[in-house]
Amino acid sequence: MALENTTLKVCNCNRSMPLDAGALAAALAARAPIDVHTELCRKEAERFGAALRDESCVVACTQEAALFTELAQSAGSATRLEFVNIRETAGWSAEGAAATPKIAALLALADLPEPEPVPTVTYRSGGSVLVIGPAAAAVQWAERLKPDLEVSVLATGGRGGELPGERAYPVWSGRVTSVAGYLGAFTVAWTQENPIDLEACTRCNACIRACPEGAIGFDYQVDLGKCRSHRACVKACGAVGAIDFDRADRTREERFDLVLDLSAEPLLRMPQPPQGYLAPGRDPLDQALAAAELARMVGEFEKPKYFAYDEKLCAHGRSKKTGCTACIDVCSTAAIASDGDRVKVEPHLCMGCGGCATVCPSGAMTYAYPRVADAGARLKRLLSVYHAAGGKDAAILFHNGTDGRELVAKLGRLAASGHARGLPARVIPLEVHHIAAIGMDTLLGAVAYGASQVLALSAGSEAEEYGHALERQMGYAQTILTALGYAGEHFRLVREQTPEGLDAFLARLAPAATVAKPAPFNLGNAKRSTLEFAIEHVAKLAPAPVAEVALAKGAPWGRVNVDKAACTLCLACVGACPESALLDGQDAPKLRFIERNCVQCGLCERTCPEGAVTLTPRLLLAAEAKAAVTLNEAEPFHCVRCGKPFGTKQMIDSMVGRLSGHSMWAGEQSLRRMMMCADCRVIDMMEGKEEVSIFDVK
Repeated sequence: MALENTTLKVCNCNRSMPLDAGALAAALAARAPIDVHTELCRKEAERFGAALRDESCVVACTQEAALFTELAQSAGSATRLEFVNIRETAGWSAEGAAATPKIAALLALADLPEPEPVPTVTYRSGGSVLVIGPAAAAVQWAERLKPDLEVSVLATGGRGGELPGERAYPVWSGRVTSVAGYLGAFTVAWTQENPIDLEACTRCNACIRACPEGAIGFDYQVDLGKCRSHRACVKACGAVGAIDFDRADRTREERFDLVLDLSAEPLLRMPQPPQGYLAPGRDPLDQALAAAELARMVGEFEKPKYFAYDEKLCAHGRSKKTGCTACIDVCSTAAIASDGDRVKVEPHLCMGCGGCATVCPSGAMTYAYPRVADAGARLKRLLSVYHAAGGKDAAILFHNGTDGRELVAKLGRLAASGHARGLPARVIPLEVHHIAAIGMDTLLGAVAYGASQVLALSAGSEAEEYGHALERQMGYAQTILTALGYAGEHFRLVREQTPEGLDAFLARLAPAATVAKPAPFNLGNAKRSTLEFAIEHVAKLAPAPVAEVALAKGAPWGRVNVDKAACTLCLACVGACPESALLDGQDAPKLRFIERNCVQCGLCERTCPEGAVTLTPRLLLAAEAKAAVTLNEAEPFHCVRCGKPFGTKQMIDSMVGRLSGHSMWAGEQSLRRMMMCADCRVIDMMEGKEEVSIFDVK
């Protein structure tokens, strides 16, 4: 796998890891022999300059990336630099001497083209911040923030503190009822629970002097536990009218760009609160860090639009019947909500976890940054180079770029000191934006490319709902592989937060069986198509081929069962099916079904007026899965006047039986009209001389 127009600079980091230059050059089909440096960032730094004449340069070191970037800038070079960590991820390991295939694979990734650009989401913040919390703390931080931000204070809970002598910013009091929005567009609503309106109060102290119980302090709030309802304060306040014990309108709502929540428990309790909302709690250091971060949130900001949504494929609802809610249920930022028969996504709240795309059964919600096609290209390159270099039983370890990356690095450093084994030579770490985006298309695609196992490292920062969702997806994929005879555990969510725990887990990890021949296809962004390619490949090479795999409830494949005795072939289920899995018989009274299209959303089951439809999750691997099969058919009913077929005999018999006792259908002619087609029914009504009007019905 040649690296075109690219120079490799590899260093063994002061001989702390074994590197085989010849094997690396052969694995990568390098244009020239690869020199293994010993101190590229120190005494051999001048040799780095020779690489700056090429179009691009891959440096097998991330620790000194800043230094090498500075050297390139100083030289005025236009060379594109890429940095790859082979030290903690491969060389610093008890199996470092056998890690050449993994190192070659990691280096080969650096030569892939950049992913296609995606749309962006813009935030605009003018710097208006609401500080929420006890008066003492809220006012203190407002005073510190007011030189840089447009501050407001909402004092909540308890008494205490002292309002500033100068009214430099709005101060309110009350109980927060809602906080909604995102950076640049927060809406906060609260209810004023104290008789004194701090906005109207002039802080003249007349109420403090007048109160016989001393229930009012310099926070200008009434201690209702001390107050004996003398109302002397009301009289002292006079025409100002700031004190009203019987205030009718106590609700207020304002908009802000930022929110600093100093409450003991955050008002927004979610794993990933919206950008611009900071809740450091009561710890002074955390509060100081949050205040410093607020100062950097003024201006215009952009982030990728992480998702793409195709409403036509969505199985959320039809005709006010709710089907699939998987994306709504998994989203930890409340960015997705029901919007009639579709869902709507607030892109400013989306943090890019990709969990919605992972659980979406139809592919209506897809991950756009990076796309599955981009992730698939990385997997295909990684595994092809690894296998070409002689690697066996590859285990892909997906991790995020924060605590997951740090945990892998800590394990490498621990191994370098001799206190751990480190990553095995067959375990290849691969960084992703968020592990929740690893859906079944990626899981089964990796196995189709020859991976023995796919692991996802959860080091603690991921929301619990994402872990559960990912384990369910892994469970479906594992069930399929096990049924096809592939031995071993192929997928695992690794819940480890210490390098020692991760080391122990990897030491116990045994390889699982995989395909004898890697798949040639590329993963695509169309989820169902990609899954079909991957499943067909693993099924074709399966050690124990089967025609059907039973799956757990919630799986995105299955059949529709129809109780023929109850079904009247009204075909309401056909109109409700968003995936064209249920079809009519065109010119005949039939209900047909294409199983491979079914996503088990349940809309047909909820829509059927007779309750004749049920679902059975399974994966049908036989050819009939793609063919339209007949679930029910009936004898057509012919119009008693013109003979044209217009319904089913069962449906007409049911209607006649149910309505024959109704006064509106009394009489033989009325019942006979029910057996006519629409055209003949109108003609018969116009010809009827003795037709009974609705006004004649008693």
